[in-house]
Amino acid sequence: MNEINMSAIVSAQAPKAVEIVGLSKVFGSVVGVANVSLDIRKGEFITLLGPSGCGKSTLLSMIAGFVTPSEGAILVDGEDVTTVEPHRRDVGMVFQSYALFPHMNVFENIAFGLKMRKQSAERIGQEVRRVIAMMKLEGFEHRRVRQLSGGQQQRVALARAIVIRPKVLLLDEPLSALDKNLRTQMQVELSELHRATGLTTIFVTHDQGEALSLSDRIVVMNRGEVQQVARPIDLYRTPANGFVASFVGEINALPATDFKVDGGEIALAFGDEVRLTTPLRPEWSFTPGESVRAFIRPEHVRRALPGEDGPNVLHGRVATHIYQGAHTITRTEVASVGLIEMRTTGSDIVAKHPVGSMMALAIDLDEAILLGGE
Repeated sequence: MNEINMSAIVSAQAPKAVEIVGLSKVFGSVVGVANVSLDIRKGEFITLLGPSGCGKSTLLSMIAGFVTPSEGAILVDGEDVTTVEPHRRDVGMVFQSYALFPHMNVFENIAFGLKMRKQSAERIGQEVRRVIAMMKLEGFEHRRVRQLSGGQQQRVALARAIVIRPKVLLLDEPLSALDKNLRTQMQVELSELHRATGLTTIFVTHDQGEALSLSDRIVVMNRGEVQQVARPIDLYRTPANGFVASFVGEINALPATDFKVDGGEIALAFGDEVRLTTPLRPEWSFTPGESVRAFIRPEHVRRALPGEDGPNVLHGRVATHIYQGAHTITRTEVASVGLIEMRTTGSDIVAKHPVGSMMALAIDLDEAILLGGE
């Protein structure tokens, strides 16, 4: 997977594969998608990310041609396809349910799109064999869908979508039906497929980890609107607002408090006992007294060392431990702040700081995300 591989990021100068211009969709009195504009570059892997009902699948369906926009336009390779029938848009689609034909074998399922395009038997054979090898399906050509595992069905669905050599590949939560191990394996295979084909890919998911590991850019959506479009690393480190900060990765959202500057440092006070300080950053252009919220990732919280004290050390009572094998998530209740989540390696913390005991936490506020109070 593209572990912050900057060479994989598609150049902003690459030609546009898809242009979405002022796209909206209204279902009766419900706004599904609200005035979305977005350019997607050729060869880019872009993810539409957001909670259920945020409009991401509706947006994908409009690009595919299965849903008619209420307003706006969709261009593929510079051609306006807003009113063009789905099968004439030259896009490949993989559905959440895979939508394979149970009465056909693997070869026939993959060949279906080529047959609909009236390709010759020779060309169909060549292209189907090409993608069967690419998707590691050799030996399964004559098997029926019901004889395949979930991962094999996924590969057939992908093969059927890419065999027509589409201009754009659309993936609507294609991994959601798989178990965790298989899902991780398929993430790797999707990344390898994208690298091998260079296909412009639009991927829909509500899984933040999936989006962060696969994407060149991520489009975060909520209530039909785009909240932020950014590279995974930028989205994680510099979210545009509280929704993005809270939705993308685990984070501690501290209560709103007044922004104060004291001798080149900011000082955030919570009640009479908690005070956090850190050097003022140029991007923090808040007015003194303005309401702000600090967001702190669990990896920037640690157990304070014996005798360690100061403004960025908080004292609280351990509320829960969640052991997850390689690490343990610990939530500590801190007065005037609320629950603070911390992630530590292994399970030693469970015995050293049992639930109900007091524990001191050190906050690395240098890595904090500071946003206007909401």
